[in-house]
Amino acid sequence: VKSTGARFSVNMLSAVNAQGGFRFMTAEGRVNASVFREFLKRLITGMDRKVFLIVDGHPAHKAKMVRKFVEENSDAIELFFLPPYAPELNPDELAWAHLKTRIAKATAKTKEELKLTVDSALHRLQKLPEIVASFFHAPSCRYAAA
Repeated sequence: VKSTGARFSVNMLSAVNAQGGFRFMTAEGRVNASVFREFLKRLITGMDRKVFLIVDGHPAHKAKMVRKFVEENSDAIELFFLPPYAPELNPDELAWAHLKTRIAKATAKTKEELKLTVDSALHRLQKLPEIVASFFHAPSCRYAAA
């Protein structure tokens, strides 16, 4: 098997809802507070009601810059933190697992090819609300469906 030996990755941020909504953003480099704040800005743009977002304990989620943004936009967004080491409680983790199984066999020779593959899979999932909604039927995620 020919291989370039190069390793590259694409980071993604996403949010799902029980009605099958799926919003996402890809990022190059590490996901830090600035990147997460940009995702939150995009997430609340155009929303006609408050966003309740379940997040894990990633340092970017708890950063001062993010806390300030959430406080300044408290009428538009509120964060709820999962307990430590409980990814099974996050329906978004099921979206990522779904996407990873679709992308795993893709062979990308460049970072650009990988980004195109990831973006394509993300857009495809966005057009399948019944699959996104099904993540909330997992026993550990039913609490979030209400």
